[in-house]
Amino acid sequence: MLSVTKIFRFEAAHALFDYQGPCSRIHGHSYELHVQVGSVEESGRYLSGTGILYDFKALKNLVQEAVIRHLDHKLIVSEKFLSKTKPQLQPDSVFVFRAEPSAENLLLFMRLEIQKVLPIQIKLLSLRLWETGDSYAEWLAD
Repeated sequence: MLSVTKIFRFEAAHALFDYQGPCSRIHGHSYELHVQVGSVEESGRYLSGTGILYDFKALKNLVQEAVIRHLDHKLIVSEKFLSKTKPQLQPDSVFVFRAEPSAENLLLFMRLEIQKVLPIQIKLLSLRLWETGDSYAEWLAD
């Protein structure tokens, strides 16, 4: 299958409620997100027209609007974290997440948001979210 991948970088902080370890405290990451898309149909021949499967610029705008703008330079915490700790935070600096904002749950959120807005002929193939330089979570299409 033919595919294209766009890489995004954003800064965010998070905390995991009830986690036994330092990740229960607010801490930050320089995230790196790899978004891979492919064509729903592929003829095996060269691509017609411009020869572009899906424009990198269009993919960048789509992911920025669907995901990155919500998370970049935000504190990502669960509703449970907010209700139990009651930190004094500026509302526009917080992204309240329905679940604990682990890398895995963030990927599931990203998958849903990106799939909502992708053109019908384009399929989301994979997402890889690097939390640190040597640790990432990955979602792969079936």
